[in-house]
Amino acid sequence: MVSSPGIRPRSFRLLLPAAASLLLPALLSAQARRGMDESDVMRLKAVGGAAISPDGARVLYTVTGWEHPAAKGDTALGDQHDRRSHVFMVPAAGGASRQLTYGERGESQPTWSPDGKTVAFVASRGAGTGDNAPRAQLWLLPADGGEARQLSSLRDGVSSYVWSPDGSKIAVTSQDSVSRDDEAKRRRRDDAQVYEGPSRMSHIWVVDVATGAATRITTGNFTVNGAPSWSADGARLAFLAGPTTLIRDERHDAYVVDVASKQIDRLTNNGEAETAPAFSPDGKFVAFTVVPHEFAAHKDGIPPRTLRNGRLTTFDFATRTLTNHARPDFDVSAGAVRFSPDGKEIWFTASDRVYQSLYSYDLASKQYTKRTKDQLVAGLSHNRDASRFAFVLNTADWPAEVYVQDGLSGTPKRITNTNPWIAERSLGASRVMTWKSKDGREVEGVLLLPVGYQEGAKVPLVVSAHGGPTGVHTNGFKLGTDPGQTWAARGWAVLYPNPRGSTGYGEWWMRANTGDWGGGDYRDIMTGVDELIKRGIADSTRMAFEGWSYGGYMTSWVVSQTGRFKAAMMGAGLPSLLSMAGTTDIPGYINTFFGQPQYDGSIVNPSIRKFLERSGISYSDRITTPLLILHGSNDERVPIGQPMEFYRALKDRGKTTELVFYPREGHGFTEYYHQLDRMKREYEWMAKYTLGTPQKTAM
Repeated sequence: MVSSPGIRPRSFRLLLPAAASLLLPALLSAQARRGMDESDVMRLKAVGGAAISPDGARVLYTVTGWEHPAAKGDTALGDQHDRRSHVFMVPAAGGASRQLTYGERGESQPTWSPDGKTVAFVASRGAGTGDNAPRAQLWLLPADGGEARQLSSLRDGVSSYVWSPDGSKIAVTSQDSVSRDDEAKRRRRDDAQVYEGPSRMSHIWVVDVATGAATRITTGNFTVNGAPSWSADGARLAFLAGPTTLIRDERHDAYVVDVASKQIDRLTNNGEAETAPAFSPDGKFVAFTVVPHEFAAHKDGIPPRTLRNGRLTTFDFATRTLTNHARPDFDVSAGAVRFSPDGKEIWFTASDRVYQSLYSYDLASKQYTKRTKDQLVAGLSHNRDASRFAFVLNTADWPAEVYVQDGLSGTPKRITNTNPWIAERSLGASRVMTWKSKDGREVEGVLLLPVGYQEGAKVPLVVSAHGGPTGVHTNGFKLGTDPGQTWAARGWAVLYPNPRGSTGYGEWWMRANTGDWGGGDYRDIMTGVDELIKRGIADSTRMAFEGWSYGGYMTSWVVSQTGRFKAAMMGAGLPSLLSMAGTTDIPGYINTFFGQPQYDGSIVNPSIRKFLERSGISYSDRITTPLLILHGSNDERVPIGQPMEFYRALKDRGKTTELVFYPREGHGFTEYYHQLDRMKREYEWMAKYTLGTPQKTAM
């Protein structure tokens, strides 16, 4: 951890003349309120998992941050950092937080027992590494203090869990165990793998809270996704399951299992269920969301992904009927759902332009109501009668913290202060802005201004394209995986555009770049850049571009279509769509936008031509922008052939480029020093070619 700058020893003040001592607070304030840098990114602690007690008096939550308890201060000797989360508790009325867990491997998923006397969480505790590492198990801790006890002892640990309504049992999901022979083979590295071959399914077990005895409840050729839902009488469990564990297989159905008889009732048979079903309080219904398939399945039975809004759906057990509650005038994709305690409403959160909003659906009037405005709501939890809510809010000027409000219409009150040192920093201001694209449609985005920006000043601009393309930039705190405030501290503005293809703007907008990557989405972004130049904010001679995943695709496309940017960074990007379609672990997602490549012996047909025409690599000869390429060595989403192809195409043509691989990393980076290096390397590259002089970070 890095101590806050500008803090002077108390003894220093005693040596100052009286007049100087009067000036000290102002001087210290000026020195302390510097902008953010990379050390602040790594210092930031993330808040999540808010769970309010049944009586509404206390809130559990997690705090996640970097730890290195074994460090000796000498990084040359292996000062390895690990990212861990721990469980905290805070009074709902506000006050001092208390850390409840301190495990060396961290803890997660805290919840209250129905009577509010016990806290459950998931943790891996014990010795061992690699194949011998302890599995994540369920632990119970007295809410008023005491020692935690391990409840579950499942061979392959616990993935998710939920208390029974009476608190006597806990339903958990656990991955099926391999045979002893197969485990022995794996340990001796006799572990040849069949690509997309048979895999280990996950199933539901019920653990007795008093004894820890576990009973397997589901079996079959399906894998359970997410946590199940108990009926109010504790007799049944509703759950979501699919036929394979392949990430590209989005066929899921809703099921209910009788806990005593283990009899399974399949509620849907079309593979279109999207979220886990939740029981109504009276047990007569379950609610979940559905996305109807619109593409024919491939020969292996798995269809390409459908881009549609998640439709709120209920299943009536008495009539065995499904009711689709979607409305033409409600153009929002519903997220995971839950019933209100009185069963009259269904609640969910959903992407809402640059925010994440809470919605309710009244079952009698069939009306949808947005319950929050211009907020980023996550981790919704309510007490027994829903008179009080707890959730996590993230704002443009402060990272995620726990908030509490009375009822759905109350005013949120912040009750935690996890990163108080942020008050010692100067921040760039965020603005939500709109502009007109080439076809006249309105585009929205977030503009982060430099620290201390003065109106009328032209400043360097970096444009950041989001992933997806069905992702979205939100008006949240720009520090973390997106270190925007570090750019603002160095005098840059950052534009975060939400071009067509982004979520949160309705179904049409989400689908509007189908078959058109590098078309309308590219023009949406470029017109946003033009607008900032027109407004006198962006200096057109000092602009850079960057993005990760689909944002990396857009980076490769931008540098292949224009030379207006002085530098660019492509992170985990896909510049070669044809090879991407055959090597990614989600080929159906590429098929959604471009169809399946037509391999019929005609070599270059309209299908193949489309993939080639919309690939940045096809225009390598044109590229003049210095391009930094960053990629995880173990990325299966965008395999390493993508950056290698592009690097070779550019390098062999004498273009300015550099490719950096990060060992052990997948599609996103998880290691401490890799995250630091990524930020440092990207900024120095961008500044060197955009500002014209070598720039070094403070690291």
